[in-house]
Amino acid sequence: MTEVIFEFLNKIGFVHPLHPALTHIPMGMVMGAVTFRLVSFLPRLKFLARTGYHCIILGLLGMLPTAFSGYLDWQHTFGGTWEFLIILKMVLAVVLTVLLATIAIVDDPENPRFDKKTLFYLLTLLLAIGLGFSGGELTHQLLQAALH
Repeated sequence: MTEVIFEFLNKIGFVHPLHPALTHIPMGMVMGAVTFRLVSFLPRLKFLARTGYHCIILGLLGMLPTAFSGYLDWQHTFGGTWEFLIILKMVLAVVLTVLLATIAIVDDPENPRFDKKTLFYLLTLLLAIGLGFSGGELTHQLLQAALH
Protein backbone atom coordinates (compact mmCIF):
# COMPACT_ATOMS: atom_id res chain seq x y z
CA MET A 1 0.00 0.00 0.00
CA THR A 2 2.81 2.43 0.88
CA GLU A 3 4.48 2.14 -2.50
CA VAL A 4 1.15 2.64 -4.31
CA ILE A 5 0.68 5.93 -2.46
CA PHE A 6 4.20 7.14 -3.22
CA GLU A 7 4.01 6.03 -6.86
CA PHE A 8 0.81 8.04 -7.26
CA LEU A 9 2.39 11.09 -5.61
CA ASN A 10 5.46 10.78 -7.84
CA LYS A 11 3.23 10.67 -10.93
CA ILE A 12 1.63 13.97 -10.00
CA GLY A 13 5.02 15.54 -9.27
CA PHE A 14 5.13 15.29 -5.48
CA VAL A 15 8.43 13.61 -4.64
CA HIS A 16 8.87 14.73 -1.05
CA PRO A 17 8.22 12.89 2.21
CA LEU A 18 4.70 13.45 3.57
CA HIS A 19 5.43 13.60 7.28
CA PRO A 20 7.47 16.83 7.58
CA ALA A 21 4.68 18.99 6.17
CA LEU A 22 2.09 17.58 8.56
CA THR A 23 4.24 17.87 11.69
CA HIS A 24 3.60 21.59 11.77
CA ILE A 25 -0.02 21.01 12.79
CA PRO A 26 0.43 19.29 16.16
CA MET A 27 3.83 20.86 16.91
CA GLY A 28 2.62 24.39 16.20
CA MET A 29 -0.55 23.83 18.19
CA VAL A 30 1.44 22.54 21.18
CA MET A 31 3.68 25.61 21.11
CA GLY A 32 0.65 27.87 20.79
CA ALA A 33 -1.16 26.06 23.60
CA VAL A 34 1.73 26.52 26.00
CA THR A 35 2.18 30.17 25.04
CA PHE A 36 -1.52 30.99 25.43
CA ARG A 37 -1.73 29.07 28.70
CA LEU A 38 1.19 30.96 30.21
CA VAL A 39 0.01 34.35 28.93
CA SER A 40 -3.44 33.63 30.41
CA PHE A 41 -1.96 34.05 33.88
CA LEU A 42 -1.57 37.77 33.25
CA PRO A 43 -4.51 39.46 34.95
CA ARG A 44 -6.29 40.88 31.90
CA LEU A 45 -5.54 37.95 29.58
CA LYS A 46 -7.24 35.09 31.41
CA PHE A 47 -9.50 34.53 28.39
CA LEU A 48 -6.50 33.27 26.38
CA ALA A 49 -6.57 30.00 28.35
CA ARG A 50 -9.52 29.03 26.16
CA THR A 51 -7.39 29.67 23.05
CA GLY A 52 -4.64 27.46 24.49
CA TYR A 53 -7.18 24.73 25.14
CA HIS A 54 -8.43 24.99 21.54
CA CYS A 55 -4.82 24.59 20.40
CA ILE A 56 -4.66 21.37 22.42
CA ILE A 57 -7.77 20.07 20.64
CA LEU A 58 -6.42 20.98 17.19
CA GLY A 59 -3.04 19.46 18.03
CA LEU A 60 -4.75 16.26 19.13
CA LEU A 61 -6.75 16.14 15.90
CA GLY A 62 -3.53 16.59 13.93
CA MET A 63 -1.74 13.70 15.63
CA LEU A 64 -3.37 10.87 13.67
CA PRO A 65 -2.63 12.13 10.15
CA THR A 66 0.86 13.18 11.24
CA ALA A 67 1.63 9.79 12.78
CA PHE A 68 0.15 7.97 9.77
CA SER A 69 2.26 10.00 7.35
CA GLY A 70 5.30 9.29 9.54
CA TYR A 71 4.54 5.59 9.31
CA LEU A 72 4.26 5.81 5.51
CA ASP A 73 7.53 7.73 5.22
CA TRP A 74 9.25 5.27 7.56
CA GLN A 75 8.11 2.34 5.41
CA HIS A 76 9.05 4.10 2.18
CA THR A 77 12.36 5.67 3.21
CA PHE A 78 13.70 3.27 5.83
CA GLY A 79 11.97 0.09 4.69
CA GLY A 80 10.42 -0.27 8.14
CA THR A 81 13.84 -0.74 9.74
CA TRP A 82 13.70 -0.43 13.51
CA GLU A 83 16.31 1.89 14.89
CA PHE A 84 16.60 3.94 18.05
CA LEU A 85 15.38 7.27 16.65
CA ILE A 86 12.32 5.67 15.02
CA ILE A 87 11.41 3.90 18.26
CA LEU A 88 12.02 7.12 20.21
CA LYS A 89 9.72 9.08 17.89
CA MET A 90 6.99 6.46 18.20
CA VAL A 91 7.19 6.45 22.00
CA LEU A 92 7.22 10.25 22.20
CA ALA A 93 4.29 10.50 19.78
CA VAL A 94 2.20 8.07 21.83
CA VAL A 95 3.02 9.87 25.08
CA LEU A 96 2.22 13.23 23.48
CA THR A 97 -1.10 11.94 22.16
CA VAL A 98 -2.06 10.57 25.59
CA LEU A 99 -1.05 13.82 27.27
CA LEU A 100 -3.01 15.94 24.78
CA ALA A 101 -6.06 13.73 25.29
CA THR A 102 -5.66 13.97 29.07
CA ILE A 103 -5.53 17.76 28.90
CA ALA A 104 -8.56 17.79 26.61
CA ILE A 105 -10.50 15.77 29.17
CA VAL A 106 -9.40 17.30 32.48
CA ASP A 107 -8.60 20.94 31.72
CA ASP A 108 -11.01 23.72 32.64
CA PRO A 109 -9.99 26.58 30.33
CA GLU A 110 -12.51 28.91 31.95
CA ASN A 111 -10.59 28.76 35.24
CA PRO A 112 -6.86 28.50 34.45
CA ARG A 113 -4.56 27.91 37.38
CA PHE A 114 -0.87 27.28 37.64
CA ASP A 115 -1.29 23.67 38.72
CA LYS A 116 -0.79 20.11 37.50
CA LYS A 117 -2.72 20.86 34.30
CA THR A 118 -0.31 23.65 33.46
CA LEU A 119 2.56 21.25 34.09
CA PHE A 120 0.93 18.94 31.53
CA TYR A 121 0.97 21.80 29.03
CA LEU A 122 4.69 22.32 29.67
CA LEU A 123 5.34 18.59 29.27
CA THR A 124 3.69 18.67 25.84
CA LEU A 125 6.25 21.28 24.83
CA LEU A 126 9.13 19.07 25.99
CA LEU A 127 7.69 16.15 24.04
CA ALA A 128 7.32 18.31 20.93
CA ILE A 129 10.95 19.39 21.25
CA GLY A 130 12.04 15.76 21.58
CA LEU A 131 10.02 14.77 18.53
CA GLY A 132 11.44 17.63 16.49
CA PHE A 133 15.00 16.90 17.56
CA SER A 134 14.77 13.18 16.79
CA GLY A 135 13.16 13.96 13.42
CA GLY A 136 15.97 16.37 12.64
CA GLU A 137 18.52 13.71 13.54
CA LEU A 138 16.83 11.22 11.21
CA THR A 139 16.90 13.77 8.40
CA HIS A 140 20.57 14.43 9.11
CA GLN A 141 21.30 10.70 8.91
CA LEU A 142 19.54 10.50 5.55
CA LEU A 143 21.51 13.43 4.18
CA GLN A 144 24.80 11.97 5.43
CA ALA A 145 23.98 8.62 3.82
CA ALA A 146 23.08 10.32 0.53
CA LEU A 147 26.40 12.18 0.48
CA HIS A 148 28.45 9.04 1.00
